[in-house]
Amino acid sequence: MNTAPRTVLATENVTRILQETVPVTLVQDINFSADAAEFVSITGPSGSGKSSLLYLLGLLDGPTAGRVIVDGQDTGVLDADALARFRLEHLGFVFQFHFLLPEFSILENVMIPMKRLGQFKETDIKSRAMQLLANLKIDDQHSKMPDQLSGGQRQRVAIARALGNEPTIILADEPTGNLDTKNSDIVKDIFVRLAKEQGTTIIAVTHDLDFAQAADRNVHLVDGCIARDGR
Repeated sequence: MNTAPRTVLATENVTRILQETVPVTLVQDINFSADAAEFVSITGPSGSGKSSLLYLLGLLDGPTAGRVIVDGQDTGVLDADALARFRLEHLGFVFQFHFLLPEFSILENVMIPMKRLGQFKETDIKSRAMQLLANLKIDDQHSKMPDQLSGGQRQRVAIARALGNEPTIILADEPTGNLDTKNSDIVKDIFVRLAKEQGTTIIAVTHDLDFAQAADRNVHLVDGCIARDGR
C-alpha cells in the first residue's frame, strides 16, 4: 500500500513587501510545499525573489501576509524566542559564504549549533561533530582553523554544522556559488545523498544549472512569483 509523502514545509499565499518610501514587493502570493526527503532547487533571474523566498521559508524573515508552516507548526503564532528555538531544532542553513567563525577550530564550529540547542552532553556533541565531519570526509581537518582550509573544505564544514541538530530541512543559498566545478560536484552529491539516504529535505537557491538539474524538482521564480514548478 502506497502512502502519501509527508509535507514538511508549506506556504499559504505568502507575500513579502518592503515598506519603503515606495513599497517593494519581493515575493507575492507564494503557495509552495516540500515533502520529506525531497530535494528542491529554486532558480530564476537576478532580482526574481529567490533569496527572499528562502529567507521566508527559513523563518529568517516574516511574511507581510500569508503563513509559513513547518512540520505542521504555523510559525506565525510563535514569539521571537520560540521562533529562534524552533528554527534551531528544525532547520539547518548553508550559505554561499560559509560563515565559519575564524576564532574557532573546524570541530568547534560544527559543535556550536548543538551547544546552543543544549540537548546533549559535551562529550556527545563532540562525538557527533566528529562523525558528521567523517561522513563528509573532512574529519582529518578537525583541529585546523577555517583559514587553513580550501573553499570546498570550508563548505563541507558548513554542511556538517547545518546537520548538527538533525534538522528536518536544510536551506541553502547559492551553496556552490564560490566553488570550482570539482567542489561544486562534491557539494551537489552530498545534498543528493542527504535527501535519498537520510531523508533530509533540501531546498536550495542556485544559479548553477547542473546543481539545479540534480534536484528532484525545480521551482522557477520570475518577478517574485512562481512561474514554473515541476520535476
